[in-house]
Amino acid sequence: MTVTTSGQPTDPDAADADVLLVEDRGLVRVLTLNRPAKLNALNTALTRALSAALTAADDDGRIRAVVLTGAGRGFCAGADLSEFSDLTPDRPEAVLERAALTARLQTQMQRMGTPVVSAVRGAAVGGGAGLAIGADMTIVGTDLKFGYPELRHSIVPALVMTGLERHLSRKLAFELISTGRLLSAAEAAEHGLANRVVEPDQVVGAALETAERWAAVEPRAIRAAKDLFYRVADLPTDAAMRTGQDVNALMRGFRR
Repeated sequence: MTVTTSGQPTDPDAADADVLLVEDRGLVRVLTLNRPAKLNALNTALTRALSAALTAADDDGRIRAVVLTGAGRGFCAGADLSEFSDLTPDRPEAVLERAALTARLQTQMQRMGTPVVSAVRGAAVGGGAGLAIGADMTIVGTDLKFGYPELRHSIVPALVMTGLERHLSRKLAFELISTGRLLSAAEAAEHGLANRVVEPDQVVGAALETAERWAAVEPRAIRAAKDLFYRVADLPTDAAMRTGQDVNALMRGFRR
Protein backbone atom coordinates (compact mmCIF):
# COMPACT_ATOMS: atom_id res chain seq x y z
CA MET A 1 0.00 0.00 0.00
CA THR A 2 1.37 3.40 -1.00
CA VAL A 3 0.06 6.51 0.72
CA THR A 4 1.14 10.10 1.02
CA THR A 5 1.51 11.90 4.31
CA SER A 6 -1.99 13.27 3.67
CA GLY A 7 -3.36 9.82 2.80
CA GLN A 8 -4.27 10.78 -0.78
CA PRO A 9 -1.83 10.48 -3.72
CA THR A 10 -2.07 13.61 -5.88
CA ASP A 11 0.17 15.88 -7.95
CA PRO A 12 3.52 15.69 -6.09
CA ASP A 13 3.94 19.48 -5.96
CA ALA A 14 0.28 20.37 -5.48
CA ALA A 15 0.37 20.54 -1.69
CA ASP A 16 2.87 20.43 1.11
CA ALA A 17 1.40 17.19 2.44
CA ASP A 18 2.18 15.30 -0.76
CA VAL A 19 5.93 15.83 -1.00
CA LEU A 20 6.72 12.54 0.77
CA LEU A 21 5.34 9.07 0.11
CA VAL A 22 5.15 6.56 2.96
CA GLU A 23 4.77 2.84 2.29
CA ASP A 24 5.04 -0.11 4.67
CA ARG A 25 6.30 -3.40 3.26
CA GLY A 26 5.98 -5.75 6.16
CA LEU A 27 8.43 -4.64 8.83
CA VAL A 28 10.14 -2.17 6.47
CA ARG A 29 9.00 1.42 5.89
CA VAL A 30 9.84 3.01 2.54
CA LEU A 31 10.05 6.81 2.45
CA THR A 32 10.09 8.35 -1.02
CA LEU A 33 10.98 11.98 -1.67
CA ASN A 34 8.19 13.02 -4.02
CA ARG A 35 9.07 16.17 -5.98
CA PRO A 36 10.27 14.48 -9.17
CA ALA A 37 9.69 17.54 -11.35
CA LYS A 38 12.34 19.31 -9.25
CA LEU A 39 14.60 16.28 -8.77
CA ASN A 40 13.23 16.04 -5.23
CA ALA A 41 14.89 19.30 -4.16
CA LEU A 42 14.55 19.91 -0.45
CA ASN A 43 12.17 22.75 0.22
CA THR A 44 11.01 23.46 3.76
CA ALA A 45 7.87 21.34 3.38
CA LEU A 46 9.79 18.26 2.27
CA THR A 47 12.50 18.75 4.87
CA ARG A 48 9.91 18.94 7.64
CA ALA A 49 7.94 16.00 6.28
CA LEU A 50 11.00 13.77 6.02
CA SER A 51 12.23 14.64 9.50
CA ALA A 52 8.79 13.92 10.95
CA ALA A 53 8.51 10.65 9.01
CA LEU A 54 11.90 9.44 10.22
CA THR A 55 10.89 10.20 13.81
CA ALA A 56 7.57 8.40 13.33
CA ALA A 57 9.30 5.34 11.87
CA ASP A 58 11.76 5.23 14.76
CA ASP A 59 8.92 5.49 17.28
CA ASP A 60 6.80 2.80 15.61
CA GLY A 61 7.50 -0.50 17.32
CA ARG A 62 6.32 -2.44 14.26
CA ILE A 63 8.96 -0.92 11.96
CA ARG A 64 12.41 -2.52 12.07
CA ALA A 65 14.13 -0.86 9.08
CA VAL A 66 13.71 2.11 6.76
CA VAL A 67 14.47 2.58 3.05
CA LEU A 68 14.91 6.17 1.84
CA THR A 69 14.63 6.84 -1.88
CA GLY A 70 13.51 9.44 -4.40
CA ALA A 71 10.78 9.45 -7.03
CA GLY A 72 11.68 9.89 -10.69
CA ARG A 73 15.11 10.01 -12.29
CA GLY A 74 17.07 11.46 -9.38
CA PHE A 75 17.44 10.95 -5.64
CA CYS A 76 17.72 14.56 -4.49
CA ALA A 77 19.11 17.74 -6.03
CA GLY A 78 19.82 19.35 -2.67
CA ALA A 79 18.23 22.53 -1.37
CA ASP A 80 15.45 24.13 -3.39
CA LEU A 81 17.12 27.37 -4.44
CA SER A 82 13.77 28.96 -5.24
CA GLU A 83 13.21 29.39 -1.50
CA PHE A 84 16.44 31.29 -1.00
CA SER A 85 14.88 34.59 -2.01
CA ASP A 86 12.88 34.43 1.24
CA LEU A 87 15.86 33.40 3.38
CA THR A 88 17.63 36.72 3.62
CA PRO A 89 19.44 38.62 6.41
CA ASP A 90 16.36 40.75 7.03
CA ARG A 91 14.51 37.58 8.05
CA PRO A 92 16.94 36.13 10.61
CA GLU A 93 14.33 33.97 12.37
CA ALA A 94 13.40 32.20 9.13
CA VAL A 95 17.08 31.73 8.24
CA LEU A 96 17.92 30.24 11.63
CA GLU A 97 14.85 28.00 11.65
CA ARG A 98 15.66 26.56 8.22
CA ALA A 99 19.32 26.06 9.16
CA ALA A 100 18.37 24.22 12.35
CA LEU A 101 15.86 22.05 10.48
CA THR A 102 18.40 21.13 7.80
CA ALA A 103 21.15 20.42 10.32
CA ARG A 104 18.85 18.11 12.29
CA LEU A 105 17.81 16.21 9.19
CA GLN A 106 21.40 15.72 7.99
CA THR A 107 22.30 13.83 11.18
CA GLN A 108 18.93 12.34 12.07
CA MET A 109 19.29 8.92 10.45
CA GLN A 110 22.46 8.10 12.36
CA ARG A 111 20.81 9.16 15.63
CA MET A 112 17.87 6.82 15.09
CA GLY A 113 17.75 3.38 16.63
CA THR A 114 16.09 2.00 13.50
CA PRO A 115 18.61 1.31 10.71
CA VAL A 116 18.19 3.19 7.42
CA VAL A 117 19.42 2.32 3.94
CA SER A 118 19.32 4.88 1.12
CA ALA A 119 18.42 3.77 -2.40
CA VAL A 120 20.02 6.35 -4.66
CA ARG A 121 19.82 6.80 -8.41
CA GLY A 122 20.74 9.76 -10.59
CA ALA A 123 21.57 13.04 -8.91
CA ALA A 124 22.51 13.10 -5.24
CA VAL A 125 24.06 16.52 -4.78
CA GLY A 126 24.43 19.05 -1.99
CA GLY A 127 21.93 18.28 0.74
CA GLY A 128 20.87 15.25 -1.30
CA ALA A 129 24.42 13.90 -1.16
CA GLY A 130 24.34 14.46 2.58
CA LEU A 131 21.13 12.45 2.89
CA ALA A 132 22.49 9.65 0.72
CA ILE A 133 25.54 9.06 2.90
CA GLY A 134 23.75 10.00 6.12
CA ALA A 135 21.98 6.64 6.04
CA ASP A 136 23.62 3.63 7.68
CA MET A 137 24.09 1.95 4.30
CA THR A 138 23.84 3.28 0.76
CA ILE A 139 22.86 1.46 -2.45
CA VAL A 140 23.50 3.44 -5.65
CA GLY A 141 22.59 3.08 -9.29
CA THR A 142 25.14 3.08 -12.09
CA ASP A 143 23.74 6.48 -13.13
CA LEU A 144 24.79 8.15 -9.86
CA LYS A 145 26.05 11.74 -9.94
CA PHE A 146 27.29 12.53 -6.43
CA GLY A 147 28.80 15.80 -5.28
CA TYR A 148 28.67 19.24 -3.72
CA PRO A 149 28.29 21.98 -6.37
CA GLU A 150 27.16 24.69 -3.96
CA LEU A 151 30.10 27.04 -4.58
CA ARG A 152 29.03 27.31 -8.22
CA HIS A 153 25.92 29.07 -6.86
CA SER A 154 27.93 31.17 -4.37
CA ILE A 155 26.69 28.99 -1.51
CA VAL A 156 28.88 27.37 1.14
CA PRO A 157 28.02 23.68 1.74
CA ALA A 158 28.02 24.39 5.45
CA LEU A 159 25.44 21.94 6.76
CA VAL A 160 26.67 18.94 4.77
CA MET A 161 30.39 19.46 5.33
CA THR A 162 30.60 17.58 8.62
CA GLY A 163 29.19 14.39 7.15
CA LEU A 164 31.33 14.65 4.02
CA GLU A 165 34.53 15.26 5.94
CA ARG A 166 33.84 12.24 8.16
CA HIS A 167 33.24 9.95 5.20
CA LEU A 168 36.13 10.92 2.93
CA SER A 169 39.79 11.80 3.08
CA ARG A 170 40.36 15.51 3.55
CA LYS A 171 42.00 15.95 0.17
CA LEU A 172 39.13 14.42 -1.76
CA ALA A 173 36.49 16.09 0.39
CA PHE A 174 38.03 19.50 -0.22
CA GLU A 175 38.29 18.77 -3.92
CA LEU A 176 34.58 18.03 -4.09
CA ILE A 177 33.43 21.12 -2.22
CA SER A 178 35.89 23.51 -3.87
CA THR A 179 35.59 22.36 -7.50
CA GLY A 180 32.08 20.91 -7.61
CA ARG A 181 33.35 17.75 -9.30
CA LEU A 182 30.79 14.96 -9.31
CA LEU A 183 31.66 11.37 -8.47
CA SER A 184 30.40 8.44 -10.53
CA ALA A 185 28.91 5.33 -8.95
CA ALA A 186 32.19 3.46 -9.36
CA GLU A 187 34.12 6.26 -7.67
CA ALA A 188 31.58 6.45 -4.84
CA ALA A 189 32.00 2.74 -4.17
CA GLU A 190 35.79 2.99 -4.44
CA HIS A 191 35.88 5.68 -1.77
CA GLY A 192 33.50 3.89 0.59
CA LEU A 193 30.45 6.09 -0.01
CA ALA A 194 28.36 3.23 -1.40
CA ASN A 195 27.90 -0.33 -0.22
CA ARG A 196 26.65 -1.64 -3.56
CA VAL A 197 26.28 -0.46 -7.16
CA VAL A 198 23.36 -1.86 -9.15
CA GLU A 199 21.36 -0.90 -12.22
CA PRO A 200 19.20 2.19 -11.64
CA ASP A 201 15.94 0.26 -11.70
CA GLN A 202 17.25 -2.14 -9.08
CA VAL A 203 18.26 0.29 -6.32
CA VAL A 204 15.03 0.05 -4.32
CA GLY A 205 14.93 -3.75 -4.60
CA ALA A 206 18.54 -4.04 -3.45
CA ALA A 207 17.88 -1.65 -0.56
CA LEU A 208 14.83 -3.66 0.46
CA GLU A 209 16.98 -6.80 0.57
CA THR A 210 19.29 -5.08 3.06
CA ALA A 211 16.37 -3.70 5.08
CA GLU A 212 14.71 -7.12 5.27
CA ARG A 213 17.92 -8.65 6.62
CA TRP A 214 17.93 -6.02 9.35
CA ALA A 215 14.25 -6.65 10.03
CA ALA A 216 14.99 -10.33 10.70
CA VAL A 217 17.39 -9.44 13.54
CA GLU A 218 16.32 -9.04 17.17
CA PRO A 219 15.37 -5.31 17.20
CA ARG A 220 16.91 -4.55 20.60
CA ALA A 221 20.20 -6.03 19.45
CA ILE A 222 20.41 -4.05 16.22
CA ARG A 223 19.43 -0.84 17.99
CA ALA A 224 22.15 -1.40 20.58
CA ALA A 225 24.69 -2.27 17.88
CA LYS A 226 23.87 0.84 15.87
CA ASP A 227 24.01 3.10 18.91
CA LEU A 228 27.36 1.65 19.98
CA PHE A 229 28.77 1.87 16.45
CA TYR A 230 28.27 5.63 16.23
CA ARG A 231 29.18 6.32 19.85
CA VAL A 232 32.59 4.62 19.73
CA ALA A 233 33.47 6.41 16.49
CA ASP A 234 34.08 9.62 18.45
CA LEU A 235 35.62 8.13 21.59
CA PRO A 236 39.25 7.45 22.53
CA THR A 237 40.11 3.75 22.45
CA ASP A 238 39.91 3.13 26.21
CA ALA A 239 36.57 4.90 26.56
CA ALA A 240 35.23 3.08 23.50
CA MET A 241 36.20 -0.29 24.95
CA ARG A 242 34.52 0.52 28.29
CA THR A 243 31.36 1.47 26.42
CA GLY A 244 31.57 -1.79 24.49
CA GLN A 245 31.90 -3.74 27.74
CA ASP A 246 28.69 -2.15 29.04
CA VAL A 247 26.78 -3.13 25.90
CA ASN A 248 28.35 -6.61 26.00
CA ALA A 249 26.81 -7.15 29.43
CA LEU A 250 23.47 -5.68 28.36
CA MET A 251 23.14 -7.85 25.27
CA ARG A 252 22.93 -11.03 27.34
CA GLY A 253 19.24 -10.25 27.70
CA PHE A 254 18.69 -10.04 23.95
CA ARG A 255 19.03 -13.75 23.20
CA ARG A 256 15.81 -15.36 22.07
